Amino acid sequence: MRFHQRATLVTILSVTTAAFGQTYHVADHWKVGGQGGWDYLVSDDSAHRLYITHNSRIEVVDSESGKLIGAVTGLKSTHGVALNPDGKTGYISDGAGNAIIVFDRGDFSVLATVPAGTNPDGIVFEPKTKTVWAFNGRSNNVSVLDAGSRAVVATVALPGKPEFPQVDEQGSVFVNIEDKNEIVKLDANKKEIVASWSLKQCESPSGMAIDHTGHRLFSVCDGGKMAIVDYHDGKQLGTAAIGSSPDAAGFDAKHDLAFSSNGDGTLTVIDASKAGFPVLQTVETAKGARTMALDVSTGRVYLVTAKFAAAPAPTPTTPRPRPSIEPDSFEVIVVGR
Repeated sequence: MRFHQRATLVTILSVTTAAFGQTYHVADHWKVGGQGGWDYLVSDDSAHRLYITHNSRIEVVDSESGKLIGAVTGLKSTHGVALNPDGKTGYISDGAGNAIIVFDRGDFSVLATVPAGTNPDGIVFEPKTKTVWAFNGRSNNVSVLDAGSRAVVATVALPGKPEFPQVDEQGSVFVNIEDKNEIVKLDANKKEIVASWSLKQCESPSGMAIDHTGHRLFSVCDGGKMAIVDYHDGKQLGTAAIGSSPDAAGFDAKHDLAFSSNGDGTLTVIDASKAGFPVLQTVETAKGARTMALDVSTGRVYLVTAKFAAAPAPTPTTPRPRPSIEPDSFEVIVVGR
């Protein structure tokens, strides 16, 4: 092959790679420190902030500089954060406290502690009804909080253990039911279940992302699968291959890409524009980085993890002991294009 032909081919391949988003890489590590485990995180894109659940507190990080700017403290065991579009108020699911925590996003003070069900986990703000939905992982129900009165106005029973929720911003709420391998759709106005959809080739669905334009849900599951569902009729559109031990998902509408953050130390990037939902890239991250947040304004993905010590020896009562977390090793991993 002559030089100009070879150069042209390289250029074409480079353009194709860039067009399909195969340029993601770990761009930075931001040390947070502290002790204990973590769960979900959320990006407040317009304010350039990350809210990160970290044991008994919420860490607040500047997503431009990576600097820690504050924390919501005095909690018991945090799982998720939801943000009110008013830009002033946030909500935390405090699992061990069996409560929804209302906090001020200006000074990070606690404004109210509202009793919920048992072990609230995934949490989401529904804009049409101005309600907060906290999904209770052990009582198999959802506590619905009115944002104005800061009171629980309904408790809706669910068919199994709820995991991560999403809203379509038109009055519908969706949640994965982990032990039933299904998605439940709820009407936010009526505060009741209106549909249940079984997932194929999807064991223990946990994290969920939403595509508001294409009306799709992306549920990450054990067994290295992501299930893609039309949220109008519940039809499963396909499955995609992902890494193992996922717990969160994301969707980038600008580039039509879906993401899965995996505990095996990878971030899977899926081309959601093509039939078959092919994998575009597998980004090496770090072990335990199984939750993520996507900043849609920059396209950056944020993941969190820490360093782990060796796991203790198995015992009859604890056949699969977990490794301990090394103190002050908690960090944010920044993945960019």
